[in-house]
Amino acid sequence: MKKKRIKLKGRLRIYMQTSLYLGILLLFVNAGTYFLDARAGFLLSCFLLLYFGMIILLMLYNRPIIINELVSFATQYGQIQKALLRDMVIPYALLDEDGRVIWSNTAFRHAIHSEKGFTKSITYLFPSITKDRLPQQDEESVYEISFEGSEYTAHITRVSLQEMTEDSDIMEDDYDGCLYAVYLYDETALKIALRENDAQSLAVGLIYLDNYEEALTSVEEVRRSLLTALIDRKVNKYVSAFDGICQKIEKDKYLIILKKKSVLQMQEQRFELLEDVKTVNIGNEMAVTISIGIGLDGLVYAQNHEFARTAIDLALGRGGDQAVVKLPDRINYYGGKSQQVEKNTRVKARVKAHALREIITSKDHILIMGHTNGDVDSFGAAIGIYRIARTLERKAQIVLNDVSTSLQPLVDLFKNNPDYESDMFLNSAQAIESAGSNTVLVVVDVNKPSITECPELLKICKSIVVLDHHRAGSETVENATLSYVETYASSACEMVSEILQYIGDNVRIKSEEADSMYAGMVIDTNNFVSKTGVRTFEAAAFLRRSGADVTRVRKLFREDAVEYKARADAVGRAEIYRGCYAISRCTSEGIQSPTVLGAQAANELLNIRGVKASFVLTLYREKVYFSARSIDEVNVQVIMERMGGGGHLNMAGAQMENATIEEGIEALKQTLDKMIEEGEIS
Repeated sequence: MKKKRIKLKGRLRIYMQTSLYLGILLLFVNAGTYFLDARAGFLLSCFLLLYFGMIILLMLYNRPIIINELVSFATQYGQIQKALLRDMVIPYALLDEDGRVIWSNTAFRHAIHSEKGFTKSITYLFPSITKDRLPQQDEESVYEISFEGSEYTAHITRVSLQEMTEDSDIMEDDYDGCLYAVYLYDETALKIALRENDAQSLAVGLIYLDNYEEALTSVEEVRRSLLTALIDRKVNKYVSAFDGICQKIEKDKYLIILKKKSVLQMQEQRFELLEDVKTVNIGNEMAVTISIGIGLDGLVYAQNHEFARTAIDLALGRGGDQAVVKLPDRINYYGGKSQQVEKNTRVKARVKAHALREIITSKDHILIMGHTNGDVDSFGAAIGIYRIARTLERKAQIVLNDVSTSLQPLVDLFKNNPDYESDMFLNSAQAIESAGSNTVLVVVDVNKPSITECPELLKICKSIVVLDHHRAGSETVENATLSYVETYASSACEMVSEILQYIGDNVRIKSEEADSMYAGMVIDTNNFVSKTGVRTFEAAAFLRRSGADVTRVRKLFREDAVEYKARADAVGRAEIYRGCYAISRCTSEGIQSPTVLGAQAANELLNIRGVKASFVLTLYREKVYFSARSIDEVNVQVIMERMGGGGHLNMAGAQMENATIEEGIEALKQTLDKMIEEGEIS
């Protein structure tokens, strides 16, 4: 094998050959000297011979010595570098192409508590750093990692061996190997300080008594001050236990200031004050409930207060008796297990009716829409708003895309009816085209923008009115000119019926309109069995006086044999999960409105003894629809919210795209299991 000689390269080689280059320059000078003086040229030639002889001798003799000195210096320099890397305070390691540690310094070994060194894969130490996550190009990747109580920031750089061995005879030219350099920066103390600073940050909260007036009226007058004092004591004691400040700002409202870590502790305990305040009983027939709204992680204190106001509005909009914690990127809900108490006063309905009248009279065109796959309640409420607009002599149209079989008989009452305009109903495209700056959009029976008949209208119309009876979720209609959301109401038709009584003295409801609104109340209350109160029957009585016919409405909802058998089949196939949750499926074959049928089947399943909640799944138009129902023991709204839906405490729903019935049932069971483990439901 031919022994390879060490070759000098670059500037070092040029420096070593400088004297030779100067000799060549002197040769040219010597040649020129002969033309001037031959004797001087001869003397210079003798000098050049002696000069070249000495240079050649020195190069042959000193070259090995110089190279040896260079090699010795490089070796010592490499040892110094290695020692510096070995003793460097920053943990440092080299990995091969597979992520295996091939060398590490002392600090790295101390960090991983391995004095004898470590030669396994880096993934063994830090599971988050896998081979496929190592940088693929000559770049640096940064990872946040934890190891045995310490927290590090890992910087990993890819080092190409091909670039390091260019112009070398050791490696092949097409070799594409690499190493990975790993640096660990210990940020444990910094992270602890940041967490401690974050835990001490300010949180702002609001506590409202949901039924203050109602609770006071249910107790003797001499005891009312005692009831108020006991509630104040409960609230102040609870907040003080978490090192917070509580200040009563109104007779039924409190402002609280807390540390963030205190709020986190409250969340872990699921806000025990919600249940504790209900134990206050000095003869009051009605238990006191509260709503809590807390704002966290705002950029400034004022933003936390704004978050708290939004949170308390959500808590009240969802029926009260719950806590809502709002952060910049998410909202957390706690409680909400009791039904909201019906308000006996109609003052709010009268105020909202007058506000609605002002808004409608200020515009020339009224568009009314409900939710997708519109039901009888949303249609009946839309008809009621239509009558209000027509009474106020304004052009009104209803946005309606698909008509289900259950809704078709009601729609037929108005289509081809000479008493109504031919363009009374519009689809989404027509509604978008007709909407303008002088248009009012009235949204009924829904407060979630994404499931309205035409979400685009919410962006086009500047004046928006929302009338709904569903508990509000994280997604709500923003910038509404008028928002009337009452979760204790049995239906949207009930709310519109009350508004009709205060909108003006000249309102005359036609029989078709009264039938539609009465039908909406019948369906949403399950024949006046669910969520009915005094005001529900008063609204029904008003509609009866206005011309609604019970027999006529009953005939509208008679179903054919296929649908009746499908509902019976859904009830018969029900599975009782965990001894109290009925889960079934409803077929959509040959059924025009399978989602409605699923809801009816869910209501039927509640008649089974021991069933706390029922869930019926229907596959319709490549989506799985969930219909959830309960009587009073389980809040199905929070269950459906976990699955991306929402609704009421005892009536809710959700949708799942690109899934089968089996996948939907499995997802529902997993959600139930998780919520039972967390104590959300029993």
